[in-house]
Amino acid sequence: MAFADLKNDFVFRRIFAAHPDILRGLLNDLLDRTGDQTIEGIEYLPSEQLPLVTGAKLSILDVRCQDRAGTKFVVEMQLIHVPGFVNRVIYNGCKAYADQLKAGETYTKLTDVVAISICDFELWPDAEQDRQSLPRIPMLSRWYMTESLSDNSRLPGQDTNRLLQVQYAFLELAKLPEHTPATGAAQWAWLFVHAPDLDAIPPDLPPGPHRAALELANEATFTQGELDAYRKVMDEIQQAREYGAAQRAEGKAEGKAEGKAEAILAVLIARGVAVDAESRARITECSDAATLDTWLVRAIAASTAADVIKSS
Repeated sequence: MAFADLKNDFVFRRIFAAHPDILRGLLNDLLDRTGDQTIEGIEYLPSEQLPLVTGAKLSILDVRCQDRAGTKFVVEMQLIHVPGFVNRVIYNGCKAYADQLKAGETYTKLTDVVAISICDFELWPDAEQDRQSLPRIPMLSRWYMTESLSDNSRLPGQDTNRLLQVQYAFLELAKLPEHTPATGAAQWAWLFVHAPDLDAIPPDLPPGPHRAALELANEATFTQGELDAYRKVMDEIQQAREYGAAQRAEGKAEGKAEGKAEAILAVLIARGVAVDAESRARITECSDAATLDTWLVRAIAASTAADVIKSS
């Protein structure tokens, strides 16, 4: 028995865009909706796909719905950490809130929006948070606006000192703990990460949305056309990952070269060596790491900038 990757666009939509009970289970777990806050019913809304990165065929995928109270939910899977990702999520959440109104309608018609991003990477890496002496962000984090000056005092007309009209939740799959979680959001994360590694449904997985999602990911239930669509998207995902890795490597190389060029100029300036415009341009425009290393060594003793960049 083989199970498809739930992070795959085709599979994600096959499960969550066609089975409202499973989607409700995901939403309730990720948003910790229990008791009278439990989401009981949802209605699907039109979804949209946006380009992930220039030149990559893979798209950001999302599923949109609203509950009976009118709160709108946007659930998206993000496979690659592209520049400006958080800014885009915030922009789209605010846009989804503002776009509810048509010309002439009153603001009282606005309903809450919750944007949920399932990320196949660390969005806020623990190592980086530690380096900046900042608190670590948990695997599942929820965000909304709060009043910053009071100590949990209530605002007039508000139940608490929070503004919940636009909310965000991020599930960082790369932070999944090694042990197998038993329930809730962590179990969803485990399924997103490990479903392709399974050869059978875990016997201790109880009936409910988690088990139903895994059963729908069983490749034996796919038609040949569905298998072809799944594999086609897997190829697109691999291409997008390779493209993203190449872009990151190129960015790191450019940053490293820029740093070396700045070091050469800093050494020359510190030693009182004048740097003419032509030499400065040659140094800053060079992208060859070996050449820059040679120039840096020369800069330590060179009498002129021209001596640093000479051909021999």
